[in-house]
Amino acid sequence: MGADITAAVGRAHAAGCLKSATVGAVAGHVAGHYAVIGAVGGCIVGHHYAKEKEKNGWQPRANALR
Repeated sequence: MGADITAAVGRAHAAGCLKSATVGAVAGHVAGHYAVIGAVGGCIVGHHYAKEKEKNGWQPRANALR
């Protein structure tokens, strides 16, 4: 059971990193062929946001689809 929880947490952080790394890679490529640097920076930012979201807990928006 502990391994399942660890795997789920790892995937959550990886998803934040992968999405942000993709955006960073595209931005870096457009800005001057720095895709790898952009991907690393995006991963760092995505990981930070995922940790903040986990720490603060998920809260639905007040005007969420009604």
